[in-house]
Amino acid sequence: MPVITATQVIERPIEEVFATVADAANFHRWNPTITSARKLSAGEPGIGSRFEWKLRGFGTVIQEFGEFERNKQIRIVPQMKGLRGGHRFAFTTEGQATRIDHELEMLPAGWFRLFSPLMGMIGRRNLRDTTDALQKYLESR
Repeated sequence: MPVITATQVIERPIEEVFATVADAANFHRWNPTITSARKLSAGEPGIGSRFEWKLRGFGTVIQEFGEFERNKQIRIVPQMKGLRGGHRFAFTTEGQATRIDHELEMLPAGWFRLFSPLMGMIGRRNLRDTTDALQKYLESR
C-alpha cells in the first residue's frame, strides 16, 4: 500500500502541538480512532517509548516511537506481526501556527495482505479523522 499523506495547519504554537502528539498515552482524549491508551515505558517520551492503544478496527496494539526529534518530527510505529509501517508527523512553524505533514504507511504482512484494499480505506479514513480531531482539540483550547 502506498503512503497516505495529509497536510494541515493548526493555529497553535509548535511546542503545544508537538507536546500533544508526544503525549501518546492521552491520544484517546482527542483521537476518535483510539478508544483507550496508556504508556508502557518509563521516563520522558523519546525514541523507543512504548504505548498500548486500543484502535478502532484493529484492537489492542503496542505502539513505539521510531523517530522523535523535539518540535520537528515523531514517527509512531505499530508493533504487530501482520502490519508494518507507521505514522510520521513532521512539524514546521508557520508564523504563530504549526504545519503538520502526515505520512501514514500501512504495509500488511502475512494473511493481512488479503485485506490490502480495505487497509487503504481504513488508513485514509483514520488519517482524516485524526487530523480533524487534532485540529479541533488544539484550536478549541
